[in-house]
Amino acid sequence: MVVGAVRAAGAAVLSVLVAVTSAGCSSPSSGATGTDTGKNGDSAPAKSAGATPVRRGGTLGGAGSACELPVTFALAADWKPEAVRVEPGSDLAALAEQGPVTMVCEIDAKPAGNIGYLRVWRGKPSSDGSREVLEAFVAADPGATEATYTEVPAGTLTATEVGYTVDGELLDEPKTEHAFAVTTPDGPVVVHLGGLDSGEHEAMLPAYELARTTLRLG
Repeated sequence: MVVGAVRAAGAAVLSVLVAVTSAGCSSPSSGATGTDTGKNGDSAPAKSAGATPVRRGGTLGGAGSACELPVTFALAADWKPEAVRVEPGSDLAALAEQGPVTMVCEIDAKPAGNIGYLRVWRGKPSSDGSREVLEAFVAADPGATEATYTEVPAGTLTATEVGYTVDGELLDEPKTEHAFAVTTPDGPVVVHLGGLDSGEHEAMLPAYELARTTLRLG
């Protein structure tokens, strides 16, 4: 089996592993803390340029949330976050690593009606900028092609974003994926959106945009 197939299969294995090993402390509805509410107490909708409005759930990344991170950002309503903890040196450890970063959080879209994940990856502090980190992340995926990088605002930070196509023998057809990277004093953070196919990816983009536009240092 080629490396790309192994990685694709490994992602499914990791999803099962998260369900077993997660020590997440999610709330019953959004799995996060710090819910933003509107004037009448309802979840306030968030909207980014060119994206369909999405209802906001809680805020992920702070102390006590399902995944404690160097950054915080808003979750779309009903998306369920779980911390990813893989024992170093185990057979599955390599599957949780991509380039210079390691997967630390997986946010499941299924409770919101989509098939896919928003995944958060962390790296060790270094002199590399967000562009270098993101290029290395994409280069470590053997199925990635047609990558286009841009500098974009990410809440109060500046990020590098990439859109690219993924193909492989386990896929019926190529699909679109997106990711953005920021650097923090505690190391780089990459937020990646995949999906079952390009249709699911497109449907989940508003949740990805919500995360990017509400990003803050933790």
